[in-house]
Amino acid sequence: MNLRLIYPKWRKLEHQTEFHLPPHGPVVFAAAVPSDVEVAFFDENVEEVPFDTDVDLVAISMMLTAQVKRGWEIADWYRERGVPVIFGGIATMLHADETAQHGAVFLGEVEGRFEQVLADFHAGELRPVYDYLNDHPPIESVGTARREILNQEAYAYGGVKMVDLVHASRGCRFNCYPCCVAYLGGRKFRPRPFDKVVEEIESIDNDRLFIVDNSLAQNTDWEMGLFEAIKPLGKRFVSHPIENRDFVVKAAAEAGAWYVYQAVFDTSDHIREKVKRLQDHGIGVEGTIILGMDEQSEDEMKRLIDFLLEIELDLAEFTILTPFPETQAWRDLERDGRILTHDWDQYTADRVVFQPKQVSPERLQELYNYAWDTFYKDEPQRFKMYKLLKRLKRGPVGASRGEVARR
Repeated sequence: MNLRLIYPKWRKLEHQTEFHLPPHGPVVFAAAVPSDVEVAFFDENVEEVPFDTDVDLVAISMMLTAQVKRGWEIADWYRERGVPVIFGGIATMLHADETAQHGAVFLGEVEGRFEQVLADFHAGELRPVYDYLNDHPPIESVGTARREILNQEAYAYGGVKMVDLVHASRGCRFNCYPCCVAYLGGRKFRPRPFDKVVEEIESIDNDRLFIVDNSLAQNTDWEMGLFEAIKPLGKRFVSHPIENRDFVVKAAAEAGAWYVYQAVFDTSDHIREKVKRLQDHGIGVEGTIILGMDEQSEDEMKRLIDFLLEIELDLAEFTILTPFPETQAWRDLERDGRILTHDWDQYTADRVVFQPKQVSPERLQELYNYAWDTFYKDEPQRFKMYKLLKRLKRGPVGASRGEVARR
């Protein structure tokens, strides 16, 4: 049997330097497909998708809301020609009812479950919906992702190979306002065994990784154990937030933390001190900033941008509050009649798709452009990225910013 796995394209952030990371969901899914199934993967963001019918089953993996309309379009082409289609991934779960009009849908985590899908397929009885959303498989069953299906040469920027993605846990005990992770993976933190994480990282032919867990700051003992487990591997990694305690940050740096994505939501001393602590340990900080929250006036958004320059963030990524389905933001804005469009192509986080509370939609769009232009006025984004890469090449694992500067 041959299965064609497709990852639909989407429009990238308007101001962001365009590069492509190897997608994580498809390679994790492929690891759960029985070995006697031939899997051919196509990432439409970096390569052409073949449109022919020489395939038994098409699986479409959708991570982002901005992918769904293109995913439906691809599915419709195949189904019109008699090829069955099944959808999976984060965006499939967020848009399940709509997606079910374009093919079968798989909801939830796939480990140990795809054998049933294939049995139904071979019997000619593929179900419309496979719903495992609230039935998580044992975390120990999560195996090493099948990165060999990727066209590795396609994932580079300026001749530099992109980071490879890996996850050390699932679920998240937090329930942040604009985030859907609690809906998708549950609010119970489910860490993978350290030996499984180490085994997977050792299998990756790349010295730079992105640990894609929603937050590493879930449990101090686990976090310290993770850093201790991966430290001997000598890899450098990017991650989402780590716990703001000196001994934890020090352990992260010694384990190879290169830079951290850190949400910056105000101009408090807490944020200032956290950024400084990370940078003092040689860890770069990319601020992730959401504009358009109800509590933000125009003046407050401008003050926030000035604050980012003042604390000398290494990089900043600005987005506009986007009410993705199954988030609290969606529920609140939908209830209040403030969502302006359900055109999912517009849900790229750089377009205003709701009525802000303190400014007009047009003004919020202007402030978004102002944020990018102001932060990168003196040093363009590409130059800031180059500086971060340069420090990576010069500094050993665990080196502080001061030590790197002296080299």
